[in-house]
Amino acid sequence: MSSSILSYAGWTFLPNLVTGWIQSIYYGITIRAGDPKPQPGTPRYTKHRRRIHIAVIAIYLLYTIYEADYWLRQEGSFYQDLDLPVDVDEKKIKARFRRLAAIYHPDKAVNPEEHANAETYFVRLKSAQDTLTDATKRFAYERFGPDVLKWQHVSSIRDYILVGAQNAAPLYGGSVVVMVILSLLGYLQWGRYWRYLIFACLALVEYHTLTRPHWSPVLTKVLNPFLTTFTSHPPILPFQFLALAHKATFTFFIALGQLSPLFAPQDRPATSLSSGFDEQQLQRLEQLAQSTDIETGRLLALEMAPLFGDEAGQNDMKVRVREWLVQNTIRADPEVRDAMGKAMQKRRVGAPVGARQPIANRESSEHRGS
Repeated sequence: MSSSILSYAGWTFLPNLVTGWIQSIYYGITIRAGDPKPQPGTPRYTKHRRRIHIAVIAIYLLYTIYEADYWLRQEGSFYQDLDLPVDVDEKKIKARFRRLAAIYHPDKAVNPEEHANAETYFVRLKSAQDTLTDATKRFAYERFGPDVLKWQHVSSIRDYILVGAQNAAPLYGGSVVVMVILSLLGYLQWGRYWRYLIFACLALVEYHTLTRPHWSPVLTKVLNPFLTTFTSHPPILPFQFLALAHKATFTFFIALGQLSPLFAPQDRPATSLSSGFDEQQLQRLEQLAQSTDIETGRLLALEMAPLFGDEAGQNDMKVRVREWLVQNTIRADPEVRDAMGKAMQKRRVGAPVGARQPIANRESSEHRGS
């Protein structure tokens, strides 16, 4: 229980702490001494931190599931105590118990300390034998775990299922209430659909596992064959499978809450406050632009004052301005000059040598002549 609390508490600070350490180590390895490192707040620094943070959360999620499985294996099961397969029959269970009882009987202990340990172990073996040889208790143990030995006033499979459902109801009811309240308060918005879907799937899997006479196909056809064939992991019982499913689900919800700021789209403000301007500053800038336009018009009118009433002079000024714009704006563009040169070369193919003067040289000479 304490390990589970520490595991959940670790989500509050470990991912951010480890992300900072890994990012510092990463920069120390990939950036040479003397070169500047990305500073906090820069796009490159933010991109690296986002990727490292996602990797740390994913690894910690897998670690918490492994940790839960480790403690389940440490607690063991009645099948492991008797060193029997999960599909063993009643006859082999009794024969195995008699053999182990002959070896570990408390009467064979030499000193009081060994006698106490042997007595505790013998009681566990006796509980395993009594539970697994009773079909009803075996059904309940495989689905609800060793807690069924403490249940009272239960004698049938239906009684065990009802008590197990009553024990599981607060978990599901409380979880739904918490998720709904957090959603109404504005939390858990990102990935909300997947949270409810996964939670509903968990409830459905648990209902199927607890009420069916046979084990789930996920265990009999996928997990246990893989574990027994490729690893030394003992077969997973239904109650252990449900415990891992609970741990994985709620840990995934926590991880999803920490991943949401990294994947959720950032809302952009409707106004331009993010660029450093407020509404008053924009109004001042607009007034400044209008006053600048008015002042420019006055200066232009002042420059054109000597030509007021002289139509010929105004026309000459317009022609000169037009030529100046063409010469300095259009023809000065490198792409325009290149296109005009290629066009003149194509048109003057076969012309005398003196007529093949490049257009840039001709323009410069004409400009000097003018």
